[in-house]
Amino acid sequence: MIKKTGILCAGESELAPFLPHIQNCTHTERAMLTVYEGTIGSTPVAAVACGMCKVNAALATQLLIDRYGVAQMINAGAAGGMDPRLGILDTAITSQTAYHDVAEEILTQSHPQLPTVWFQADAAMVSLARQAAERLGCQAWVGRTVTGEAFITDAGRAEINAAFCPLTVDMETAAMAHVCYVNRIPFAAIRTVTDTADHSGVEHFEENCARASEIARDITLAMLRELERI
Repeated sequence: MIKKTGILCAGESELAPFLPHIQNCTHTERAMLTVYEGTIGSTPVAAVACGMCKVNAALATQLLIDRYGVAQMINAGAAGGMDPRLGILDTAITSQTAYHDVAEEILTQSHPQLPTVWFQADAAMVSLARQAAERLGCQAWVGRTVTGEAFITDAGRAEINAAFCPLTVDMETAAMAHVCYVNRIPFAAIRTVTDTADHSGVEHFEENCARASEIARDITLAMLRELERI
C-alpha cells in the first residue's frame, strides 16, 4: 500500500525544486502555510515550506498529519556541515536527530519520556535514501543531525561537535522528528550541505542553497520511487 507522504522543507527555495514534479497539483492555505497536494509518480504527497526554527517545523508537521492525512514524512533541503569529512554539496541522511540546545532531562524525564535524547529515523527509509544516493552518484553520509534555534557559524561549533558528533546542524529536523515520534509515523531527513567550518556563514548558505536543494530533491524522488514498490 502506497502511503501519503509529507515533504517538509524549511524554506521556499528548498521546496521549489519539488513543485514541478507534483502532478495535478493543488494548494490550500492553513495556519499561514501553503500546502501543495498531488502525486509524485504513484505516491500521493502533501508538501510545504514550514519556515525556519523548531516551532514552525513542528506546527507544519502536525498540520500535515492532522489535516492532510500524511502517513510518512520526509524532510528535505539544506543543512550546515559539522563533520569535517563532509564538503559543500555532500548529503547527510539522518539516522538519529536531537536538539543541541534542550536539556536532556526535559525530554527524558518529562513528556515524551524518551529513552535518550535521540529521535530515530525510520531504518527502511534511511536505507532506501542511501541506495538512491548511491545510484545517483551523490556523495552521501548516514549519521546524526542536530537542531537548534541558531544558525551555526563558528560560535558553538566545537561544543556541539564534542557533545553530539553530528554530520550536520539545522534549525528544524529534530522538531519534525519529535512530532513524528509522538504520532508514531515514519520519518526521514535528507539534507545537502551548503556551508562548513571552512566555508561558514549565511553567504555560503545563500550561494549553495539552490543546488543543495536540487540534490536533496533528486535523492528524495529516487527514494519515493523505491517506496512505491514496497
